[in-house]
Amino acid sequence: MIFTRGRARSLAVLATLLALGACGGPKPAAGPKTYTVTIDKLAYVPESIQLQAGDAIEWVNKDFLRHTATAANGAFDVDLAPGASARTVLNTPGAVKVSCRYHPGMTARIEVDPKE
Repeated sequence: MIFTRGRARSLAVLATLLALGACGGPKPAAGPKTYTVTIDKLAYVPESIQLQAGDAIEWVNKDFLRHTATAANGAFDVDLAPGASARTVLNTPGAVKVSCRYHPGMTARIEVDPKE
């Protein structure tokens, strides 16, 4: 295949950009995310969630009863009237067991991974 000088130069520039990662290079770090945990029919949905330190959980009570999202380690205690919502930011890595103070049979587990 015969290339003109201009085309060969364009291909060389393209190869250099690809080698340097200028086209589709590393993506910037994602910011904190917000996950929704719904309380409905005496259950947390989802019952288990994994997130990173700095992420938030939006607790939404869709049940007709008052509920809490209470961390066993004391990290948070959210009290939600029927139809209410609240937000919790989790900064400490580790496993967190969650239960409702009014309905101890309601449980959930949150796994907080360190920031990448």
